[in-house]
Amino acid sequence: MASPATAHKDFVKITDDVISLDEVAKLVRDPKAGAISTFSGTTRDNFEDKEVKTLAYEAYAPMAEQTMKQLINNARAKWNDLIHVAIYHKIGDCPVGETSVVIAVSSGHRRQGLEATAWLIDELKVQIPIWKKEIYTNGGPEGTDGGEVWKANNTLP
Repeated sequence: MASPATAHKDFVKITDDVISLDEVAKLVRDPKAGAISTFSGTTRDNFEDKEVKTLAYEAYAPMAEQTMKQLINNARAKWNDLIHVAIYHKIGDCPVGETSVVIAVSSGHRRQGLEATAWLIDELKVQIPIWKKEIYTNGGPEGTDGGEVWKANNTLP
């Protein structure tokens, strides 16, 4: 468990910049941490037999960041060993191979950090008001290339 003297720090950010897993992981480093658990979500090149060209994310950043902070508070209530937590999510275009979301959690021991990281990404996809548009290079209406579909974060994978 983190000592009472440890000041917990939370970092949340909605950004149109490229997200670096290493930079976000550095934010949660702490001498009391025995583990840093991370999740990095990237744009894949396919979805249901369609070739994905890019994803485009939109969010109302103040609301999304506030909800991210509440999510971290809820995680802290479930796992008392968390030291620092960071959640960064990209908005705007996110081409194939680029990172769209990073979660980093430092904890005294690995199990709580790993469990919290998995829970945070699952809950982020349900609770955070972020909308994703998938833009395809094929599979659009007959006679066209591509197509696109908007999706809200409202279901677990």
